[in-house]
Amino acid sequence: MAVKNVVQFVFEVRGELAKVVWPKFDSWIESTVVVLVLVVAFAIYLGLIDFGLLQLVQFIIKRYG
Repeated sequence: MAVKNVVQFVFEVRGELAKVVWPKFDSWIESTVVVLVLVVAFAIYLGLIDFGLLQLVQFIIKRYG
């Protein structure tokens, strides 16, 4: 009984995947580039915030510690 359910599930998945409208290669590349640029920009932003806070904490420790 379980094998029948698995086989039916696989056929249903294949049927649903056939209905999907997949993006064209150019659109996929553009989206990937946008995501990578945003990830790098956000990483730089967080790195600068981290560095600034580190400097602030070190200043406070040297001044008052």
